Amino acid sequence: MPFTFAPHPDLPEVVLITPHVFADQRGWFMESFRRSDFERHGITADFVQDDHSRSDGRLILRGLHWQAAPAAQGKLVRCTLGEIFDAVVDVRPEASTFGRSATLVLSAAEPRMLWIPPGLAHGFLTLSKVVEVQYKHTHEYSSEHARRLRWDDPDLAIPWPLDGAMPRLSPADAAAPTLREAGLH
Repeated sequence: MPFTFAPHPDLPEVVLITPHVFADQRGWFMESFRRSDFERHGITADFVQDDHSRSDGRLILRGLHWQAAPAAQGKLVRCTLGEIFDAVVDVRPEASTFGRSATLVLSAAEPRMLWIPPGLAHGFLTLSKVVEVQYKHTHEYSSEHARRLRWDDPDLAIPWPLDGAMPRLSPADAAAPTLREAGLH
């Protein structure tokens, strides 16, 4: 079987996907997506947009981002160069897991992927000097529906591994509202 699927213990709808890697003296090969395997595990996503980001430097924080309905996006995220601390927050007020977060480390050295269903915010902190992250989305980007949440919201208490340092943020991420300020609490 090309993949194993493991629900995250803190947010079971968030699924860690580990591909089977075929390695030999030349390097390695893996499948990064097979619709039939994903569907067998309840991920019936129709991907319509792929994105690729590069971050040059440690402690760059991108997020927390999501898109509101009717343009909500599911995301399949993987780190293809370097290492990131990944965070997902449930921002669906009607969900029993509203306001809960799930975190884990993704790296190119261990090519795992994270399925993030629509309605959850996503962000990451770079842990290496150079990072590349690739995403598959179930809805195209819509600036009208794009939303941000403050990365250091005390109600979320995400354990970013910053060791007292401040992350580098975009101006938009630095000005993002907390969960309460966004009217989601």
